[in-house]
Amino acid sequence: MKLSTRGRYGVMAMADLASQTGSGAVSLAEIAERQMISPAYLEQLFVRLRRQGLVESARGPGGGFRLARPADDIRIADIIEAVEEPTTITRCETGSETGCVGGARCLTHDLWEGLGQHIHDYLASVSLADVLQKRLPARIPNTGRPAELTH
Repeated sequence: MKLSTRGRYGVMAMADLASQTGSGAVSLAEIAERQMISPAYLEQLFVRLRRQGLVESARGPGGGFRLARPADDIRIADIIEAVEEPTTITRCETGSETGCVGGARCLTHDLWEGLGQHIHDYLASVSLADVLQKRLPARIPNTGRPAELTH
């Protein structure tokens, strides 16, 4: 799975914005400078974030953006989904029974689709507040061989 710069920069910008809570609206220029992201690129991302109800804008002197909800209520998956097209690992349509190879489902389809679901579940389990407070879920220890799958 490859996460595009839109997803990474969207999360970085939202974490920056969340870290400024309490200081009023934050300008994109300030976020761009701190995160070393093009202001024009941030504008594109924030249009999408605003459309999805993750940020709200304030106009006029001292204007800028602020979170639309508390950081505890904004999941990393929400941010990535707001700024990107759906991220998939397989080359076929999610949930599709056909379309992998020659009109048929490929042998590894379920493996990649399952991995994609684990990634989504992890990102959906982490809030912006978790990122700021470094309360990220523990890594799964490498135990060597995977457990046997049963059907």
